[in-house]
Amino acid sequence: MTFKKQRPSSILGLAFDGNRLEIAVLRRANGHFQVQKSASAQLALSPLTGDPELVGREIRNVLDQADIREKRCVVGLPLSWMQTLQVSVPDLSKEDIESFLQIETERGFHSDPATLTVAQSRCQMANNRQATLLAVPRSQIANLETALKAAQLKPASLSPAIAAMHEPQSSNALALSVGAGSIDLQISCGGGISALRSLEGAVESEGNQKRLDADVAAREIRITLGQLPAEFQAGLKNLKVFGRGELARRFVADITPRAEAMGLKIELLDRCAPGCFENVTPGETPLSPALALAARFLSGTTQPLEFLPPKISPWRRFVSTKVSARKIGLAAGAVGGIMALIAGAFLAQEYQISTLNGKLLVTASKYSELDEAQKQIRRFRPWFDESFHTLTLLRRITEAFPEDGRVTAKTLEIRETALVTCSGTAKDNQSLLRVLEKLRATKGFGDVKLENVRGQAPVIFTFNLQWLGDSANAN
Repeated sequence: MTFKKQRPSSILGLAFDGNRLEIAVLRRANGHFQVQKSASAQLALSPLTGDPELVGREIRNVLDQADIREKRCVVGLPLSWMQTLQVSVPDLSKEDIESFLQIETERGFHSDPATLTVAQSRCQMANNRQATLLAVPRSQIANLETALKAAQLKPASLSPAIAAMHEPQSSNALALSVGAGSIDLQISCGGGISALRSLEGAVESEGNQKRLDADVAAREIRITLGQLPAEFQAGLKNLKVFGRGELARRFVADITPRAEAMGLKIELLDRCAPGCFENVTPGETPLSPALALAARFLSGTTQPLEFLPPKISPWRRFVSTKVSARKIGLAAGAVGGIMALIAGAFLAQEYQISTLNGKLLVTASKYSELDEAQKQIRRFRPWFDESFHTLTLLRRITEAFPEDGRVTAKTLEIRETALVTCSGTAKDNQSLLRVLEKLRATKGFGDVKLENVRGQAPVIFTFNLQWLGDSANAN
């Protein structure tokens, strides 16, 4: 009997914008979502660089002052914490695309991939496919989890806040999230996120006042659009600005003529409009990243970019922390007793085999004539194979490699006349992928898999395939 895990009836949404923290508590009641409480605060410590324990205590103090007791939370991360990379995806099989994106991750990000938590979103329009890769250092994720634990909170999701404001699958649009200290940009088209970045230099400080530079924002939008394929650019007609207050309204007024010159229709979203979020009552409810994160979670919408590490199962945690040495000793004794019983069963089986072999020797003379006939059959049976099995296999593999030497085989191992392992070097990744596609299309080959790939130029590779013979594709 299985039990389906139910979503909680309420959730706490947290969104960071530099040192600013936005808070919203959302509860499900009678099929609709109601905003229980909302607040915002300027933290004295930076959530990115401050001591996690002290940051957690400060967050806890803010929640206590707002009389918020909800423990389970979803957290929105600012894009300024992330590294981003846009990759054009070639026409490959699903397995090869994963290998290709792994190689691009190693080559595109400055940090070691082992030290990063990477999320991806793919989009496709016409014949163009693109992937957006986002990376956050694992140390920053660990520090944030420590701070949330110190604040007595249990995170259910860590994701970019702007991705919750505008769902990528909903429509093709360019979205700007205007915060107190940053402007984030997201381009959604082709069923995914094709661009995601923070607009550096668009927010200027004039004493205690903030000013949003529409010229800088428009220039960054043009640059970002210019980096997209033509099919992606043609599908973008709307510019949605998420923000509240006089600062956001002045920014919309300044950027409207610049957006219209780029063929974009601008729209300011500072309240929950009808259809903005499922089951959230529209009207006077202020729209915020914290509210968007909570609404997406309660509605069951999967975040396209998730950075929360997977949790260890309760059973493994119990075994690693609760099982005492005495219990382990008792378990080892029980296992030893079971092994002794298994050894006794094997000894009894060996005795039975020995007895049967003795009986076989007694009756062996009765079958001497049959053994002699079998020897004659084996003697006159043809010992050679006229199909030139191995030579045909080598010729087919050789024809798949390019004559210009961009891909070279160093070793070729044939096991059991059917399993083939090939290692070598390639000038670049694209040349190697073309060889693999040609091998998959060659008659007689099956189950072509890229087992190992290292380096960039040259690329060191190892792949396996199975030789099925000419008769395999005869039909």
